[in-house]
Amino acid sequence: MNTRKLSNALIMQSGGPTAVINRSLVGIIREASDSSEIKSIYGAVHGLDGLLTAKFLDLGNQSNEILERVSITPAAALGSSRRRLRDGDLESVLGQLKRLDVGYCFIIGGNDSAETSSRLGKAADVTGMQLKVICVPKTIDNDLVETDHTPGYGSAAQFVAYATMGAGRDAEAMGNTAPITVIEVMGRDSGWLAAAASLGKRDECDAPHTLGLPEIPMDEDRFLTLMENAYHAYGFAVAVVAENTRGPRGVLGNELVPERVDDFGHPYFRGAGNYLAQQLRNRLRLQVRYEHPGTIQRSMATCISHNDAVEAEMVGREAVRYALDGYTGQMVALIRDSEHPYRCSVGLAPLERIVGRVKTMPENYLDPKNYSTTAAFSAYAQPLVNPLPHFGRLDTHVGR
Repeated sequence: MNTRKLSNALIMQSGGPTAVINRSLVGIIREASDSSEIKSIYGAVHGLDGLLTAKFLDLGNQSNEILERVSITPAAALGSSRRRLRDGDLESVLGQLKRLDVGYCFIIGGNDSAETSSRLGKAADVTGMQLKVICVPKTIDNDLVETDHTPGYGSAAQFVAYATMGAGRDAEAMGNTAPITVIEVMGRDSGWLAAAASLGKRDECDAPHTLGLPEIPMDEDRFLTLMENAYHAYGFAVAVVAENTRGPRGVLGNELVPERVDDFGHPYFRGAGNYLAQQLRNRLRLQVRYEHPGTIQRSMATCISHNDAVEAEMVGREAVRYALDGYTGQMVALIRDSEHPYRCSVGLAPLERIVGRVKTMPENYLDPKNYSTTAAFSAYAQPLVNPLPHFGRLDTHVGR
């Protein structure tokens, strides 16, 4: 049994990056640098891939200027990975950590990173290695259980809200030239991100007019009717749909066979948005724009939410404090303490309560009849984004 105290720290970033993931990275580095118990801080380049191939960066000797710039930079500064930790990897991974005298491991990531953190911590326990493993949450999907929300969601939600507000006014302006828009956003099994499109809706005529959320099985005819009614009422219509919006038989448009399946077994389909846009063209005989923002929704630096950035650094710093206090096999969780004023603190959640679970939107946030969200969702999500602008319209009653 190896009971020698290991005094160095290692950080990994995994999964899809966010606009604030590097805030967590810098938070960990700064908090660890202030500790007399942690001697050196290493970063694994591209997560598990770097750990297995011994590609590391010295993070403890980065200048303050570099850290300041990295903290406001989107995407993963260390490089990310979607590699799954396999049984055959464990001996090599633990060997690398021992070689570096790593006693503290911080993995910044989402659901799959929680699994990696859990497996790594358990493997270290079996060998008697004194390794503290803490998962630092991030995901724009906001689908981690045991936390009020996840760092990264607020900034991506802000992008989606802005994009929907702008696309709505564009469709309104274009009139019959291009009056219908379908925007497809990320969100593997939950509709949190697509739901954020509703945060900028001030009036009934404002976009979005319909949402596609995995939590609400979509009846295509009902969706088309809602969009058609909005077009006839306002002269334009905008739908925002999650990439895995489902019908009765599965994901719309490519319901049975995914285009690919990743290392963690997650299927990726062609996308419901393009399919629904085509159904609208067939039904309405109008020009329908299909917008698919892709990775820009998680990397748009101008859409970083203030609270999101603050909380991302906070969970990084707190992860170090918890590890130094002896905790392991845990994820740092955000706890909403107050709505008015909004205030959030941190706690811990055991990884075994997180792995393999997905947080979907609760029923009281959903309006299944109108394929929309409720005031309860707005109250939940509004504090996570910066105040949104109130766009104007010209007064059509003013004549010459």
